[in-house]
Amino acid sequence: MSNTVTLIASGDLRESANRVCWQAQQDMEAALGRAFQQHGWNIQRAHAFDESAGHGFISSQKQGMNVFRDIDPDAPLVVAEAVWQYSHHVLAGLMSHRGPILTVANWSGQWPGLVGMLNLNGSLTKAGVKYSSLWSETFQDDWFNQRLKQWLDTGVVDHDTSHVHALDTGQLSDDVKQLGRNIAQTLRRDKAIMGVFDEGCMGMFNAIIPDHLLNPLGVFKERLSQSALYHEAMQVSDAEAQAVRDWLDRAGMTFHTGPTHETDLTDAQILDQCRTYIAAVRIADDFGCDCIGIQYQQGLKDLLPASDLVEGMLNDSDRPPVNSRDGSRELYAGAPVTHFNEVDECAGLDGLLTQRVHAALGQPVENTLHDLRWSDNDQSGTVEEEVWVLEISGAVPASHFEGGWSAAEGFRQPPMYFPSGGSTIRGISKPGPIVWSRVFVEDNRLKMDLGRATVVELPREETERRWNSTTPQWPIMHAVLHGVSRNQMMARHKANHIQVAYAHSEADADRAMLAKACAAAELGVDVSLCGVECHRSSQ
Repeated sequence: MSNTVTLIASGDLRESANRVCWQAQQDMEAALGRAFQQHGWNIQRAHAFDESAGHGFISSQKQGMNVFRDIDPDAPLVVAEAVWQYSHHVLAGLMSHRGPILTVANWSGQWPGLVGMLNLNGSLTKAGVKYSSLWSETFQDDWFNQRLKQWLDTGVVDHDTSHVHALDTGQLSDDVKQLGRNIAQTLRRDKAIMGVFDEGCMGMFNAIIPDHLLNPLGVFKERLSQSALYHEAMQVSDAEAQAVRDWLDRAGMTFHTGPTHETDLTDAQILDQCRTYIAAVRIADDFGCDCIGIQYQQGLKDLLPASDLVEGMLNDSDRPPVNSRDGSRELYAGAPVTHFNEVDECAGLDGLLTQRVHAALGQPVENTLHDLRWSDNDQSGTVEEEVWVLEISGAVPASHFEGGWSAAEGFRQPPMYFPSGGSTIRGISKPGPIVWSRVFVEDNRLKMDLGRATVVELPREETERRWNSTTPQWPIMHAVLHGVSRNQMMARHKANHIQVAYAHSEADADRAMLAKACAAAELGVDVSLCGVECHRSSQ
């Protein structure tokens, strides 16, 4: 390696977001440059600030390909991320790059670079590209600098992943194994349909499961179009849409509305979300879907308000009823229409398995993905452990809040991401035991990591601090992971998303985790437990 590293920065496809977030990226790159200089190395940016665009991000796949044409394929390369980024902007170049690759993020919940880097890491893992990864709040701490030196000297970084244990079904009770086996055999025999309203949301290569890996599990994609969803939404009558809104009002949800479409949440936006909700359920019924995912961010964002309120309703058993077009049937009565946000198919498969396992065990079936957004010590001193902020843009079921819909608030989605507005489902996740999990693709195989966590209650002031450090319009979950440190989680997790589901007790959560692990293993998925171990005596 020479004494110069090449740096690239992948950005958003939405130029409004790139412009707003550019200052944070500049600050991060300056701090990163100082860290490299302390080791006698310089950073050379591979692409310049664009005066006309107002930022210095790579903002399209084509631009990324053009940038990589001028990069030495053997040069040490740093991908620096302080923002959410579209992995496919740079994936083509990274897949053919021969030199050592280091992905780096700032430890901040602001835009967020951590989430962007985790998505890129998951995409590189799926693509079989070797890379190393680092993160830091200041880029001056010993942990970061020791590993940066290791990468500069050797081209790789070692991380502690001793918390990861391959599932040993021999350690499990017979009834847990039989439950997992039954669920897997039923899925393989009867099959299931995953409704996909357009693939590849926000460049998330890691969120697409190839058919040849998915189909042997008994799960098949129904490839649907967001154009069809828009058309169906426009067929929903004003009265039907208003009935959904009235249901939410009676359930106690509070909407913070205003008069201006560009900056406020409006009643018209909410009604369009109610139309989309009805349309999504009807199309899911048309095709016999067991779960669905809506891409939204490309295309639909220019036609309809955000789909997050829609998705949160879909993911809850307690939701507004939707009848068939002729009014003769209530569709999916008393059950969620499991939805995977941002059409993340790995989360879709996970959600499908979770719903079936929890239903068989009599546990809450409502589950959702979150962004693995950020973690910090509890500044109030209420909780000794580090507490993760799990957030997603509004798609959580209200049953995850203490008080359900009466604890849910609707705020306008941030205009820089959502030009057509729309309501979020904001709330604070209730304390209790949860199972977390993630399906991912590596070495052309499906894999699953599972673990346990406890959702904790923090003082309102601390919750507000965390909201204001991230995105205050979105729902928040305060999670303490069992047996997994911050750095271990970042080193191992192969996605920006993490799946969560509640259980009635700690013992119930352990049992649900292991039953889902057994079901996945029976289906041929490589399963690992993270931070927890299974013992027959505990079952």
